[in-house]
Amino acid sequence: MKNVVEALDYDKARQLIISFIREYVERAGARGVVVGLSGGVDSTVAAALAVEALGSGRVLGLIMPSAFTPKEDVDDAVKVGERLGIATRLIDIQPVADAFAKAIPDFAPGERLAFGNLLPRIRMAMLYYYANKGNLLVLGTSDRSELLLGYFTKYGDGGSDLIPIGSMYKLQVRELARRLGFGWIAQKASSPRLWHGHTAEGELGAPYEVIDEVLYAVFDLKTPLEEVRRRFGEVADMVVTRVRRNLHKLQPPPAPDLSPARRDV
Repeated sequence: MKNVVEALDYDKARQLIISFIREYVERAGARGVVVGLSGGVDSTVAAALAVEALGSGRVLGLIMPSAFTPKEDVDDAVKVGERLGIATRLIDIQPVADAFAKAIPDFAPGERLAFGNLLPRIRMAMLYYYANKGNLLVLGTSDRSELLLGYFTKYGDGGSDLIPIGSMYKLQVRELARRLGFGWIAQKASSPRLWHGHTAEGELGAPYEVIDEVLYAVFDLKTPLEEVRRRFGEVADMVVTRVRRNLHKLQPPPAPDLSPARRDV
């Protein structure tokens, strides 16, 4: 049985994603795309595929560090932009985050999740400013692992117009990054950088090498949950619980059905 990395034809997937980006942008009548470059694997692969689909002149990269962003990530994001030949803008979002903290009457510094989630929402606003200004679409950078787990900020990094790598698991994105020549990015630990020392696998409680195999078994192979539990133990329950708890993040906000209250015209 193939594992999650072996389960994908990367050349074919690459061409499908390139066609998807090109067709979606053309159909929308947009000039190109704007993407947030974090120095991580997801944004690197998404940007690289966008360049293949549209050309470097139609891709804009925003590098938006906060006080929690290591210099290494900024340097990597700059290097990725240079290698791809795209225009980039470096925008320090910390003053905006500080302004939020100052303006919120009940701001609590100890609530790191509440404050941390402001950061991707600030970045989303920056991306859409440039999108509106330049007739661009916002290129999302979430992968399938993050989407299924709900491991993204609603109306933050979850706010975009298209998600080109949204059908690829994290380990598959890392493999494609290697094939695209970004091996040094692929080996970096994934992190939203919402607070000091923040890593994705540290917060999730398991490495993607296990998480992705659970997701692949459940959603692709349709393996019975009891068998998945036997193979992966407590991680299986953690993953399934997260998927169920965060399902609302993948659905539009609900509205009540008022058809019973409508009068006949």
